[in-house]
Amino acid sequence: MDKMCTGFKLPIQKCIDGESVRDLSDIELLAVIVGTGIKDIDVLELSAKMIKNMGGLSAVSKAGLREIAAEKGLGLKKAVKIQAAFEIGRRVITDITDLKHISSPNAVWNLLLPEIACLQKEEFRVLVVNNKNMLLKKIIVSIGTITEAIVHPREVFRDAIKEAGSGIIVTHNHPSGNASPSKQDIDTTKRLAEAGKIVGIPLLDHIILTNSSYYSMKENGYII
Repeated sequence: MDKMCTGFKLPIQKCIDGESVRDLSDIELLAVIVGTGIKDIDVLELSAKMIKNMGGLSAVSKAGLREIAAEKGLGLKKAVKIQAAFEIGRRVITDITDLKHISSPNAVWNLLLPEIACLQKEEFRVLVVNNKNMLLKKIIVSIGTITEAIVHPREVFRDAIKEAGSGIIVTHNHPSGNASPSKQDIDTTKRLAEAGKIVGIPLLDHIILTNSSYYSMKENGYII
């Protein structure tokens, strides 16, 4: 009642009345997705408590479906809506509408950062490029710790052969934040480099990615 008397507006009404969505706070944006509150707790309070309990909007984006649903006043339907909103954002950011020039390890890091920033598991990707280092295709080959069993050369080079690629760059992320390669990372790099020589599609680099840095196997002498 007090809020109504003081001219209080929910975020949706603010935007209808002319305010930009970009000007909404994190709590207001989440409230738009959540939609409604519960008895004695309005949608803004609900959203504020969720962000506080989970440690920020970024933490919400990384949370599992049932982890979100367990927050008071949410449930599975609202949790799905929240995850869908983050997924839309991720897809827009990572959409490739034209060929990208892969000029350096830093270019690879910038290209893939939106995809790997929130990951809790390692994902192994292959970037297929043409003879001008333009990106032809990007593929996730495996999810989980890199082992010989799941990062097999036939899986890594299959799409490169289909796309008539001139080379490949492979990447995987380290959720720990430490970009230094493990022995398994080094062994995988050497095995793929040898396979590339056999199929005639060279391994141009193997780049380990974190939220804040990267490690290039090529720059550090593991690929000649």
